[in-house]
Amino acid sequence: MKIIKLTSTNIRPTIDKIRKRQEKDLRTIERKVESILQDVRLRGDKALFELSYKFDKFQLNKNNLKVSQQEISASEKAISPKAKAAIKKAIKRVQDYQKKKMPKSYKYKDEFGNVLGWNITPIDRVGIYVPGGTASYPSSLIMTATLAKVAGSKDLVVATPPSNSGLNPAILYTAHLLGIKEIFQIGGAQAVAALAYGTKSIKPVHKIVGPGNIYVATAKKKVFGKVSIDMIAGPSEVLVIADASAKPNFVAADLIAQAEHDINASAICVTNSVKLAKSLLSEINTQAKLLPRRNIISKSLKRNGSIYLMNSLKDCISFSNIFAPEHLEIFTKNTDEVCRKIINAGSIFAGENSGEAIGDYIAGPSHVLPTAGSAIFSSPLSALDFIKYSSYTKISKLGVNSLGKYAIDLAKEESLDGHANSISMRIDQGVKNGK
Repeated sequence: MKIIKLTSTNIRPTIDKIRKRQEKDLRTIERKVESILQDVRLRGDKALFELSYKFDKFQLNKNNLKVSQQEISASEKAISPKAKAAIKKAIKRVQDYQKKKMPKSYKYKDEFGNVLGWNITPIDRVGIYVPGGTASYPSSLIMTATLAKVAGSKDLVVATPPSNSGLNPAILYTAHLLGIKEIFQIGGAQAVAALAYGTKSIKPVHKIVGPGNIYVATAKKKVFGKVSIDMIAGPSEVLVIADASAKPNFVAADLIAQAEHDINASAICVTNSVKLAKSLLSEINTQAKLLPRRNIISKSLKRNGSIYLMNSLKDCISFSNIFAPEHLEIFTKNTDEVCRKIINAGSIFAGENSGEAIGDYIAGPSHVLPTAGSAIFSSPLSALDFIKYSSYTKISKLGVNSLGKYAIDLAKEESLDGHANSISMRIDQGVKNGK
């Protein structure tokens, strides 16, 4: 990790280089994923069994594809009281936050007596991908399934990679608390295919959400249209805006926390303080050596970590708005003032006590966030992503007689005489009836 001096004129070119470095040649991956999707679509369960053995070295069959209710119920005994309490607390806080975001169906009458509005209904069946291996975390399930439950989705289906040592009991316990009864031991692109297209054992879903590796992300991209998806997520990232008032040890700890995800994670600090930059670099080197995942941290920071020394706080804010980070931490003297100038960020953490790690688990908002600069046009996953709007229109006789002529004129302008006739017929009927 290095300190790099940056002027306002070099902000965008620097960010373009960062984003280009994050891009991968997807052509080979896309071909592999397309083959997997097609295989599952054509051969269903049989393809799942073979692919599971090929990629996960797990002997999957019709008897163990779906996790039994006994195994789900037994998970409570396999985790500590502290872990259970933490999971319950996280679910409660996420529920409380998401409930405040939920809109309601609404109808109103206009001046012609027409009834207009919208009906809100939940997406019935949702597939949730929960990563396995070193990224097998109950928080991934909390931050997705809880939102769907708040929205009113009835059927939640979990797919998570199998393991010869057994599934993470914390994930099973979380599913049990959320009332999830369908958990399938499948991972990778084949899991996305099964959720999207269905098999003999798995009923297809209407939306697929949840983080995953590049194969999962590519598969989600390819099945979009058959089902809805949450987003195409890339490697995780944090950007810290810090001035001379920031505590170097706090900033260092947060950058390291991000870097320990994996070697592709990005941990960046922008500051206008030379003193902070130097102290931060020293603090990172000290702290990183003490952690179990120090090898991953070291590689991540070397590849994707930087401390950019800017001429002003204004330039730091400009960098952030162009970068559009997944996570943005603001550790400045006037935190609220800086926050008001932020227009592109997935999740904002304001003030020195607001480390991004607390948002991963317990703060309330979902940690499923737009990455790779997509915060410019998209938002964090929320309960709103699990509902649908149906517009509602009930036209009165006065309404069709008063507004119909305008609709007819527009239809004729577009040479759609059938449209015009459909409307004039109703107006004529109203005239015949003396209306």
